[in-house]
Amino acid sequence: MKLTDMRKLSPAARQERRMQAIKLRNQGWTYEDIARQLGLSRTGVFDICQRYQAQGESALQDKRCGRPLGTLRALSADQERETRQLLIDKTPDGLQLDFALWSRPAVQQLIKQRCALKLTLQSVGTYLRRWGFTPQKPIERAYEQCPQSVQRWLNEQYPVIRDRARAEGAEIHWADETGLRSDDVRGRSYAPVGKTPEIRIRRRREGLSIISSITNRGKVRFKVFEGAMKAPLLIDFMRRLVRQSQKEGAPKVFLILDNLKVHHARQVQAWLQDNKEHIEVFYLPSYSPELNPNELLNANLKAAITTKAPARRKGQLKEAAIGHLRHLQKSPKKVQQFFGKDSVKYAA
Repeated sequence: MKLTDMRKLSPAARQERRMQAIKLRNQGWTYEDIARQLGLSRTGVFDICQRYQAQGESALQDKRCGRPLGTLRALSADQERETRQLLIDKTPDGLQLDFALWSRPAVQQLIKQRCALKLTLQSVGTYLRRWGFTPQKPIERAYEQCPQSVQRWLNEQYPVIRDRARAEGAEIHWADETGLRSDDVRGRSYAPVGKTPEIRIRRRREGLSIISSITNRGKVRFKVFEGAMKAPLLIDFMRRLVRQSQKEGAPKVFLILDNLKVHHARQVQAWLQDNKEHIEVFYLPSYSPELNPNELLNANLKAAITTKAPARRKGQLKEAAIGHLRHLQKSPKKVQQFFGKDSVKYAA
């Protein structure tokens, strides 16, 4: 007779098998008969019955295997808690460690510094997995950014702009500039191991610039041009923006820009003063692109353009860019999704 390996059964099935053994024993069955009936060894049945007599029904349940949680670890519970919190709250350079990011060697050095313990990199990796940490690409934030200015914008300045827009019937547009190049190819390509894929690009590269604006209703406005942004180009874009908004019933535009030098140009300020009844410009905190939803439109545009076949003739890049932007103009729900990212939800 083939015996049942209790280790391969589920905990519930093992408990049920033990209860059957006790029930049959109480009915007067011998150990041998019970063993044959349940597919167990006589020794196993005897052991179940002896444990039941000594401990009762609790003996029929599986006991937790392995050593108690936390025993035989290099770090104590308090040390683990402190180290984990430091990884969340601090950066390596903020703790006088010569690392930019929390890599395994950086965490190894932190533990040595704080706990006077030198762990192997493998052990450090085990702790990180146990704490639920995974390697991730960090969000870049400018060193020059002023956190107080960001909080003031989020908690004071933008709420005032939003409330004024509602009261005055103004339309809030978030604007930004970006550039595209015909030789910019991003992403990865599958290829045989050891054979790096090649891509042919046009050495006479073509470049273009774009200024665009979006609203949380999903509207997109854009202008394509060559070279750097200059005051006359910005004024022309704003003039067109005002004209189109008025056609759609918005008496005024509130335009939010970053602090590019040309945005503060004397010519631009003079034009804004002459047209203050139709448009007002507000400026984001310096070095804070993550606060501008238009950055997500730029990222979407670049992803769409750079994953296609590289432009090989003059004008092809411009056609592709305009085509994608017009597609977004016809897809307001897709544009509204840009405002769902955590850093720009405040503008939704």
